Amino acid sequence: MKDSFGAPVIVAQNLDLVFQTADGPVQALREVSLTINKGEFVSFIGPSGCGKTTFLRAIAALEHPTGGALSVNGMTPDEARRKRAYGYVFQAAGLYPWRTIAGNVGLPLEIMGFSKADRMKKIEEVLELVELSGFGNKFPWQLSGGMQQRASIARALAFDADILLMDEPFGALDEIVRDRLNEELLKLWARTGKTIGFVTHSIPEAVYLSTKIVVMSPRPGRITDVIDSPLPKDRPLDIRDTPEFIAVAHRVREGLRAGHGDV
Repeated sequence: MKDSFGAPVIVAQNLDLVFQTADGPVQALREVSLTINKGEFVSFIGPSGCGKTTFLRAIAALEHPTGGALSVNGMTPDEARRKRAYGYVFQAAGLYPWRTIAGNVGLPLEIMGFSKADRMKKIEEVLELVELSGFGNKFPWQLSGGMQQRASIARALAFDADILLMDEPFGALDEIVRDRLNEELLKLWARTGKTIGFVTHSIPEAVYLSTKIVVMSPRPGRITDVIDSPLPKDRPLDIRDTPEFIAVAHRVREGLRAGHGDV
């Protein structure tokens, strides 16, 4: 993609992360260096256990690197977390069943001490953003899986952080729903200008959504390729049939194979 993006917001330099387990140390990340600029949509793809989610969780200060350097908005991940620099969307929607959709979406604002009037205004705005207007009084069990994930995205957007971290949010959904949510996510990204980090196992999803695709190897997780997408920002679903799309998908597939060969 030829669009110009802003200054770096996430910078990793020679990042290592080793987990201590009962069976001994496990190296989840090794010498990972990457820069994500403001406004980019960056997907991480690789086999299970390659460190995609671990890297995302390190950005969010949910895991702590054991070597190298990592900054978020020029701060340590812990400082960025305290300043609420990011929203995080997990694989499962994680909505509280006893709270309405509005109650779930507004929970971060409640914790942050927003007044009821300000909470209601913001909840209405983000529900509209994810096309869930009118569903605020419903409970999670009354919504489809795709709608629950949209509510989860709305919750992550509620306090208007500049960075949105998404850990395989559509992985459990069927292909038709997934395609629809991919389209909606691109529209939401275009409207908000958020910087998005997105973990996926799907090559078509990574290529369709991203301005940059980060291909990772099996453990210990390393980056085998970083692909800047040549696709335009406006992407109808049928762009997946174009030679440009197929060429990028082929390069991702080759990167995944190369990563396996390096082990």
